[in-house]
Amino acid sequence: SIQFGGEYLFKNLSLQIGAHDRIGLVGANGAGKTTLLKVLMGITQPDTGAVQKAHYVTVGYLPQDGVTAEGKTLYEEAKSAFENILAVENQLDEINLQIQNFDSTKNSEDDHNELIELQGELQHKLESLDAYRMQSEVEKVLMGLGFGVKDFDRVTDEFSGGWQMRIALAKLLLSNPSLLLLDEPTNHLDLDSLRWIEDYLKSYVGSVMIVSHDRTFLDNMTKKTLAFGNGKLESYSGNYSFYEIEQQQRKELLVNAAKNQQQQMKQTQQFIDRFRYKATKARQVQSRIKQLEKIDLIEVEGEEKEISFHFPQPKPSGVVVLEIRDLTKQYPITHSDTKLDNEEENLLTVLDNINLTIERGDKVALVGVNGAGKSTLSRIISSTEQQTSGELKFGYNVTTSYFAQTQVDELEMNMEVLQLVESVASGETRTQVRTLLGCFLFQGDDVFKKVQVLSGGEKSRLALAKMLLQPANFLVMDEPTNHLDMRSKKILQEALINFEGTYIIVSHDRHFLDPVVNKVIEVRNKSLKVYLGNISDYIETKNKETESQRSVLVPQEKAAQNNPVISEKDRKRMEAEERQRLYKHTKPVKDKLAVLEKKIHEKEKKKLDCEIIMAAPEFYSNPQKVKTISAEYRTIENELTNLYAQWARLSEEIEKIIQKIK
Repeated sequence: SIQFGGEYLFKNLSLQIGAHDRIGLVGANGAGKTTLLKVLMGITQPDTGAVQKAHYVTVGYLPQDGVTAEGKTLYEEAKSAFENILAVENQLDEINLQIQNFDSTKNSEDDHNELIELQGELQHKLESLDAYRMQSEVEKVLMGLGFGVKDFDRVTDEFSGGWQMRIALAKLLLSNPSLLLLDEPTNHLDLDSLRWIEDYLKSYVGSVMIVSHDRTFLDNMTKKTLAFGNGKLESYSGNYSFYEIEQQQRKELLVNAAKNQQQQMKQTQQFIDRFRYKATKARQVQSRIKQLEKIDLIEVEGEEKEISFHFPQPKPSGVVVLEIRDLTKQYPITHSDTKLDNEEENLLTVLDNINLTIERGDKVALVGVNGAGKSTLSRIISSTEQQTSGELKFGYNVTTSYFAQTQVDELEMNMEVLQLVESVASGETRTQVRTLLGCFLFQGDDVFKKVQVLSGGEKSRLALAKMLLQPANFLVMDEPTNHLDMRSKKILQEALINFEGTYIIVSHDRHFLDPVVNKVIEVRNKSLKVYLGNISDYIETKNKETESQRSVLVPQEKAAQNNPVISEKDRKRMEAEERQRLYKHTKPVKDKLAVLEKKIHEKEKKKLDCEIIMAAPEFYSNPQKVKTISAEYRTIENELTNLYAQWARLSEEIEKIIQKIK
């Protein structure tokens, strides 16, 4: 149980998480989803009850925001997830150093053997931890989440908030906990990264619990749903779509049960009222009074009021809404300390000579990897940013309205929520305005809060509400659903379906976009590519393109293997990779060989010393000395024979490793 200010967020809550569960955690904003994740992680302590887990179980948690990495390169930060492997590697480095600097005059042979034995144990431990796959795993996860190879050496301080969350997610996935707790993991991911993480989590060996407002993600990833309602947690044995149907069926059964209970209570009360003062019925009356007192009332969650929102009716635009001709957008490269001689090399090109026509009735989803230029293009279209070159030509009677997360900076901070929205509403009554605010989770006294005290998410929702009340026939929206719950998304979705104008939406929420768009524009490699249809059609087309490319590449790769033509740069890279691979696999054996050669050198020196003594004329005049030195000489010879044999075996082992790799 957990309570705040005397009110229970949840009470006597119990649940069990299995070894391979895929759980979606759903419920209204403020129901306790994030709090429950923090309790499971151990960040928040419950007022009563406890979280029990086996000693070997590890829990990893990705919060919604507020995670920052600094002071390391991206690659080093991601690699730090392998704490156990790095600790063993550090131990092994120390042992190798001790072996290299071993002084036989100050330490015994047993000390040396102990170091060799410890070295072997640590090497075996690294093998059991699969340490040699660490580099490839780090690269796979970072690139899957949208980072490029050129980013690996960048200091983490350079990355923005969304990319910081990706770094945190990468470390979490690489640390491979028994239970992954993900709070809104899709907020900072584009479609490509979203599809990658779905594939990654489907093969994840541990358990996963997800809080998300991305319905498609929940449907694809979860097989069990835990739903908050009335301070309780109900379990459903299916994904979000299953939960929606099952919840409605349960509610209908509960309503019927409540009606039956009320009917039975009414009949019992009528019996009590009728015979309360009749002596012959006194015992029966008392019995029924006790029955009523013992009844556990069936509580039915109140029906959610159906809320709908309609955009203000805009004036119709001309057939062509917008024409973009030969548009280029460049930014100065500010992080370089030295200015290059060529001015072009000091500019970062985001969009290069693009052309696009938007017509009346186009419902466009603008997609692409983060950093491709989606938000840049939406800002240029909304006239909040200027292009470097090229032309934008708006059609007849086009009125544009723009929403982006940065719009919160333009809100009047000293105004109340209701006051601000009423100031831009045209023709709506106060009731209609309050209904709209309810759509975006401003209920009750929330509408009288000053804008300046709102959270970031609340300000974002308010900016969206304000934008939607302004009549326009061309809407440009950059991530409008980021801070909306399922119900608010549905209301906005229905309003967009009924909207008679034109719009462009930057979003990665597939379930939200599918019914509201008829065209997808992909921003990639500084250019645009148009796909007809909705997001599902786009993803299907992309999958076919990928398969088609694979069918072309596979024969080319086979032909290249038979007749390779490799550039000098690639040849050097491949040679470097092969040297690295050889070094990685032969290093443990070579370390042993180096220790052995040092030992052989010492024994050979002792043998030579004995031979010098034995070659002296006066040597044989002392029988005791002859006996002692001769015995020592034979011992050294036997030891050298064994050492030479060990050296031969290790040399042969290195040759086998080299042959196997090549």
